[in-house]
Amino acid sequence: MRMRGEIAYTKEGENEKEVGKDADLEEEKMVAQRRYTVAAVGGGFSPPSTMKVVVVGYALTSKKVKSFLQPKLEGLARNKGILFVAIDHSKPLSDQGPFDIVLHKLSGKEWRHILEDYRQTHPNVTVLDPPDAIQHVYNRQSMLQDVADLNLSDSHGKVGVPKQLVIKKDPSSIPDAVNKTGLRLPIVAKPLVAKSHELSLAYDEFSLQNLEPPLVLQEFINHGGVLFKVYIVGEAIKVVRRFSLPDVSKRELSKNAGVYRFPRVSCAAASADEADLDPCVAELPPRPLLERLARELRQRLGLRLFNLDIIREHGTRDHYYVIDINYFPGYGKMPEYEHIFTDFLLSLVKSK
Repeated sequence: MRMRGEIAYTKEGENEKEVGKDADLEEEKMVAQRRYTVAAVGGGFSPPSTMKVVVVGYALTSKKVKSFLQPKLEGLARNKGILFVAIDHSKPLSDQGPFDIVLHKLSGKEWRHILEDYRQTHPNVTVLDPPDAIQHVYNRQSMLQDVADLNLSDSHGKVGVPKQLVIKKDPSSIPDAVNKTGLRLPIVAKPLVAKSHELSLAYDEFSLQNLEPPLVLQEFINHGGVLFKVYIVGEAIKVVRRFSLPDVSKRELSKNAGVYRFPRVSCAAASADEADLDPCVAELPPRPLLERLARELRQRLGLRLFNLDIIREHGTRDHYYVIDINYFPGYGKMPEYEHIFTDFLLSLVKSK
């Protein structure tokens, strides 16, 4: 097992009072955890003796490990008594740990079954997040349904979802399906399974026959070429601007045809936070609106680690659309993510 961090501990005081059975079991767990950590790590950084160690087992892809477990995060975590431990896939999960938290982003039915069994047998361990809840947002047919059902509208604005159509097979049927549904051009095409960020923009419905289902067709909404990435970590919210697809005028629509592919629209290099933008385009969504939206979706989705891609309809001040939801997104691109994430991990343990 590979350990990401080094922590040593001082010995507990000898003169402890006799406590009940539950307290004894908890103490045994803490002692076992400390012995486990000392044996595996063998010394190094020493937090105060009163600091409870929070052991976070992680099962992430190599790409996610590189982007998320950056040196600054690990250093801050060590100073706060948080130890990141790589989960060994060659050994049963129940034989590893003890963990306080399991952090994961792996796919596959086998892994989901392993996690579900582990949650049943280790109810005191926080698993971030439930596999079934994650699976719900991997499907673009279902991911936005909770936003649509919410139908959020108040004095701070209105939040909806674009009109969309799911095509599971037979691309030749797309033009008729688009007409029957009433989708207006241009149309955004995305893979049905939300594990790819590739999308296409179609200027005429007949060109959609060249796409390969299963896919989701979304009505394109002019939004000033800027989207808002709303990162959610528990109850914390952080918003950043990203450049997006430019607006499409009626004149452009009449002169263009075909399908244009975009491998990835939003990325760190496309940050719009420092750009000189029209204030009407750059203004962030109202904080109270985002807080209510995040609170409702945490409950409906059953997730604590996700982000929302939100656009503001061009020409309006308060009409917003959620166009995508991503589980455990690229937090390494979120400003101050190290402090936000470590505080979140500690809050999980304190709330038990």
